[in-house]
Amino acid sequence: KIMNLDKEEILLQRAKDLAKKKEIIEAKLLQLDIVEFYLSNEKYGIESLFIREILPLKDLTPLPFTPPFLMGIINVRGQILPVMDLKFFFDLPAKGIHDFQKVIIVSYNSMETCIIADSIIAAKSIPLTSIQPAPPTLKGIQAEYIKGVTKEFLIILDIEKILTDKKIIIHDEVT
Repeated sequence: KIMNLDKEEILLQRAKDLAKKKEIIEAKLLQLDIVEFYLSNEKYGIESLFIREILPLKDLTPLPFTPPFLMGIINVRGQILPVMDLKFFFDLPAKGIHDFQKVIIVSYNSMETCIIADSIIAAKSIPLTSIQPAPPTLKGIQAEYIKGVTKEFLIILDIEKILTDKKIIIHDEVT
């Protein structure tokens, strides 16, 4: 009888442990992993799933005759990437380029670009339940590019929409 009781206790403990692991996995599925950063004095977030890497902004080459949101291009280990300033889309004051800025290289499908960040705050997980829809006061591109906002006023960007928006794709050829 003692051995049967021990086996039952062991099986019961295993069942409890498995249930806890399942709860942890479910909780992780209800989280969004993001990188939080500043644009001007506002906090923005990008899902980690879309981020290839984050680098210091160095050797930016401006391009003439391009839209104001396109700051130029950079060379990342032989790959030439465009650098976008999202402040243009969100009516944030431009601060110019400074040494402390970072570029967040984001990708979706075959599209890749760099987004300027004034500074990186942290990588973190936030509960999906804490993300509210974009405020109805936002219109146009501002509303389109925002996936949601947290109660801490962290604005989650919709990288899929940004990278697939025809308004940011430049097809002009110089002759």
